[in-house]
Amino acid sequence: MNVLTIVSHPRKDSLTSKVALEFIKGLEDAGHKVELFDLYQEEFDPLVREKDEPDWKSEKNIYSSVVHKEMERMNRNDALAFVFPVWWYNIPAMLKGYIDRVWNYNYAYGNSKLPHEKALWIGLAGGSKAHFAKRKYDKMIEHYLNIGLADYTGIPHSKVEILYDTLSEKALDPVQFGDFQKELLTKGYQLGTEFSRWE
Repeated sequence: MNVLTIVSHPRKDSLTSKVALEFIKGLEDAGHKVELFDLYQEEFDPLVREKDEPDWKSEKNIYSSVVHKEMERMNRNDALAFVFPVWWYNIPAMLKGYIDRVWNYNYAYGNSKLPHEKALWIGLAGGSKAHFAKRKYDKMIEHYLNIGLADYTGIPHSKVEILYDTLSEKALDPVQFGDFQKELLTKGYQLGTEFSRWE
């Protein structure tokens, strides 16, 4: 399976980026082909300008060359994976802008749907699992990504994995950080190796 892996974090040395690399390693070890798209490193512009605003009266919209390039990138792959920090109980603005701009009318919704079999959303959250569950933030995020985005655009299989506690005491303690980071990286690798085992 060809998996487009989209990473959204401004720092290349971030925990998010490290988890993404381990996830990719797991995918490749499981026999998948990976195309990496780092939104920040490639300086993707997330702002929707007039050229990329759909004309609802038109059956066929011609968007900017950047958007058509990203549609072609998506079309080269069978599945999608996203690795990102959870900010304000949501995906980062950069990733939201990418979706707003590229998952456009009559490509991802309207008279056409996305061709991908599955999407995996890997979010790194500063809070604890109990904190997210208490206010149902976890369910809110899952519903938005699995139903509001994936299901709406025709992706039949979508899954959300949140890696918690990235701002916990053990994560911020230099003595404990090594073991904590190893735990998250191992989970990232595991998600890659198990990518084809869930529906």
